[in-house]
Amino acid sequence: MEFEKRKAATLASLGSTETDKSPKGTLDAPIIPLLNTLNHHPSYFTTSSCSGRISILSQPKHTNNDNNTKKKARGGTWLFVSHDPADTDSVISLLFPPESTHQQPHSELVLRFEPLIVAVECKDLASAQSLVSTAISSGFRESGITSAGKRVIVAIRCSIRMEVPLGTTEKLLVSPEFVRYLVDVANEKMEANRKRTEGFFRALRQSDGFAGPEVSAAFVGSIDSVCNEDADLEEKDGDPHSGNLIGNGGTVGVSSCCLSVVPMVIVGEPVEKLFLWGHSACILDNKNENKAMIFGGFGGMGRHARRNESLLLNPFVGTLETMNVEGSPTPRLGHTCSLVGDFVFVIGGRADPVNILSDVWVLNAAKNEWRLAECTGSVFPPRHRHAAAVVSSKIYVFGGLNNDSISSSFHVLDTVNLQWKELPVAGEWPCARHSHSMVAYRSQIFMFGGYNGEKALGDLYSFDVKTCQWKKEKTSGRSPQARFSHSMFVYNNYLGLIGGCPIRQHCQELALLDLRIHVWKHLTLDSVGNDLFVRSTASIFGDDLVMIGGGASCYAFGTKFSEPMKINLLPLISLNDNPMPSKIREVHGTHRNDAVMGEKNARFQHPRCENGQTLSTAPSLNLGVESAGMNGNHMIASHWVLQLERKYAKLGKDILKKFGWLDLGRKVYSREDGMHIYFPVTKNLMVHIMKG
Repeated sequence: MEFEKRKAATLASLGSTETDKSPKGTLDAPIIPLLNTLNHHPSYFTTSSCSGRISILSQPKHTNNDNNTKKKARGGTWLFVSHDPADTDSVISLLFPPESTHQQPHSELVLRFEPLIVAVECKDLASAQSLVSTAISSGFRESGITSAGKRVIVAIRCSIRMEVPLGTTEKLLVSPEFVRYLVDVANEKMEANRKRTEGFFRALRQSDGFAGPEVSAAFVGSIDSVCNEDADLEEKDGDPHSGNLIGNGGTVGVSSCCLSVVPMVIVGEPVEKLFLWGHSACILDNKNENKAMIFGGFGGMGRHARRNESLLLNPFVGTLETMNVEGSPTPRLGHTCSLVGDFVFVIGGRADPVNILSDVWVLNAAKNEWRLAECTGSVFPPRHRHAAAVVSSKIYVFGGLNNDSISSSFHVLDTVNLQWKELPVAGEWPCARHSHSMVAYRSQIFMFGGYNGEKALGDLYSFDVKTCQWKKEKTSGRSPQARFSHSMFVYNNYLGLIGGCPIRQHCQELALLDLRIHVWKHLTLDSVGNDLFVRSTASIFGDDLVMIGGGASCYAFGTKFSEPMKINLLPLISLNDNPMPSKIREVHGTHRNDAVMGEKNARFQHPRCENGQTLSTAPSLNLGVESAGMNGNHMIASHWVLQLERKYAKLGKDILKKFGWLDLGRKVYSREDGMHIYFPVTKNLMVHIMKG
């Protein structure tokens, strides 16, 4: 019973919104699926962990005056720490700044790579021996039982570590070229650690007694052709590139930030009208309110079929209505939907297995009228599962599928004169593909992934509309997995990727490219296990990512559709782009509790902007506001958060809950440096402070 009590207490602490005792204050998101798998087993629970990290440690110099023969940790400060592959230029800029801004204490600098380590308490010796055997066979050869008394503890670890002295804060003894070499070596070790961790996770999943709460493996394993073909249930044409669509279960290299996926409550029309895939969506300004306009797709109410309904969804209040329009296009899926001014352009798609379309339909949103456009210029061949993006008054269309023919052609439609033009090959031209994604960002169009007839693609291209040149982008950080039938969006300065095939059964993540520095970040999505974001649409409303539709079809288990979901992206603003020092002890785990002091105890801020203006001040309290998101003329109260130092987090939470000021509909989160906790607060608190 003592084991069960300790396990219950530990799992309760893991589920708490309070920070743990590690310097960062949270679990390492890359190994949360692994930890969940261990903790779901009745014979195990984890007590501390680290997914692996690359760091630069500034530690006090060793002196000969210390006569204590026992080895003792000297503590120190992290100048740099990353649980992802490190960006070489960032490390070099940190170590070799143009000018020294302040005098640092004299200390030694050490560059380290430390691999995965997980401490697991086991119910008995037999279960410990079994776990050690699995770990060793997966490459963690240094694993072993560290305690065999009343508590049986297993340490899962390996020896692929690195520790290289760089010199002191006064004088570095290495060159930038050597640092670049060291970071490359550390990144290679990080990749080896990632593969080894994923191998261990797979081995656990195949062992007796291990199971996870996510999407049924039987269902996902039976997914037939939504990922690979337009399976309309009554059509079973076979699939030339079907296979195992399940990605690796472990997700390594994920940021500490975790985003909540919240189902939308739909009123008005039945939510089943949004049970679609292969549809399209864009954002309309309807009666001074932004709404998602959804057209076509496969699914809907009653017998699933291709649709041609025009739907309007208000994601702020959840109202769904069917537009009363004249002259709708023929039912279709795999088309694109692009907004230019007040006009919606639907291009191509598939009407049935042998009828691939090339037509262009235009919706006059002001008059609720559809009309078939008579386009001139270059011939636009029929296609579906292509991608389109809008820059100014032009719609750019790349790739697509026509029966067995996969296209690499690139066309642009001038919506002013309705003239098509096929663009000539220029620059680093992408290969033929379908089921890819494209978005516009300023004067550039970004394209990611797709399927080339043999494999999923993971390349990122940009097209400059001014120079008419394609360019294969070079990025830092862990690149997203290759995928197709996914969704892409732009939020602030981030390019986001979500969903697609292969399906990640055990951990869905959001991949983000910082377009300012071209570095990838990865965030886990909470409560996404039962959702299949395959052939969904992704739309940005203020600070919310609205996911509509998506799903899968399988012969054995029928059809699965995803409900409409919202993902609040505000925590992205709190991600720290620059490595910040934080005081630490010489520990390698996540369950420690060292408070970090700051200059102020609390402040209110709207996280859309990094530097908020102070409106009023009081002891330990600043009210900051930035450009708030608007719904009509009303401020969206969910944009406000209370920032507290970690040591005041519990007290602050209790006070907020007592007065009803804590917004229970959103998650508490922390910055990557772990120094502060951010509590979502209600509009009532903001009104109270403003009046005060």
